[in-house]
Parts: sequence; C-alpha cells; structure tokens
Amino acid sequence: MLKLTLPNFKLGFVLTMLLLAGGCATSVERMDAGQVKDLSGAWNDTDSQQVSEEMIRDVLSRGWMAEFMNNKNRQPALIVGEVRNLSHEHINVNTFVADMERALINAGKVKFVASSTERNEIRTERKDMDLNASEATRKAMGQEQGADFMLKGTINTIIDASGSTQVRFYQVDLTLINLVDNNKVWIGQKKIKKLVERSKLRF
Repeated sequence: MLKLTLPNFKLGFVLTMLLLAGGCATSVERMDAGQVKDLSGAWNDTDSQQVSEEMIRDVLSRGWMAEFMNNKNRQPALIVGEVRNLSHEHINVNTFVADMERALINAGKVKFVASSTERNEIRTERKDMDLNASEATRKAMGQEQGADFMLKGTINTIIDASGSTQVRFYQVDLTLINLVDNNKVWIGQKKIKKLVERSKLRF
C-alpha cells in the first residue's frame, strides 16, 4: 500500500500555522465597571470618573454656594459648557462631561439644567405638543429655568519620553462662571501623572 507522508519541513510549517491560528483567537473577560485597568497609560474611564468626582466635590464645598443661597434663598442652577480637549491624544470629552453631570446631580446640592442640544430637542417637543396635546397635558413655552452658573474647562497633557519609558502628565482645569456678570467664582485643577514602561520586545 502506498503511504503518503509530508516532508518534515512541510509538517513543521503546518503545525506552526495551526499554533499561530490558535494564538490569534479572541479572548474576552468581563470586568466590573468600577475596576481599575490601565493598559496603554492613556486617559481612560477611571481617570474621567475620578477627576469629575473630585472636582465636583471641591466646587460644591466652596464659599460661592453659601453666598448664593444666602442672597437668593434657593439652590443654584448649573449647566456644563464646553470642555475642550487640548491634549495630544483623543479623549472622549462627552464621557467626561457626563461624569460631571452625574456627580452634580447625585450631590443633591444644586439644580442642573439641560444642555443646549438637549434644550433644542425639548423645545421641538413642546412645539409639537402645542398642536397635538390636550390642554390639560400641554406644556407651555417660556417656563424654562435659566442657569445661574456655567462650568467650563480644558484637558491638557505633557509627555516626557526616553526610550521605552514615558511619563504622561494630565492637567484638568475647570472654571465656574456666574452668568449674570461673568465673574469666575471657582477655579479647580486636577493633575494625574502616569509612569509607563513599554516592553522592548516587538512581535
């Protein structure tokens, strides 16, 4: 009987390809949303949450709030304005803004008004109600609460690298501005520094 065999080098090639194919399989591990996991050293969800929560705790503990409540006898209404990403890397600013909004609302010390994008959508809905909703359930125009203060900010980075070692420095600056007279009633700053060691091996 004729027996077919692969030459040794071909057999080795086939085995190698099979091993590589197995090594390329995708592995997925579910993680707790609050678990800290730094992979690249870049800005991540943990940085966004920590910075926003610390900043909001600071802004709500300062004297501007007590002064406002003594003068107006009510909670101040805040709105988050533009937070500009001036860093060297892509940062999802929308996630950071959402983290700040959540921290503000959960604090329960201020009222929080909708953003300009959200207001446009709500106003469109009110116009539709004027035509289609019953008188008892219709919501009238001109009843919105205006914001008293706007929270604005920037995210900056400085990168210092030597060989496979890199230091990433992030600085977040936030400012709370009185919408009546443009006075800055609070300025907050948060810094994050990361030491990143990259492997010299390349595959």
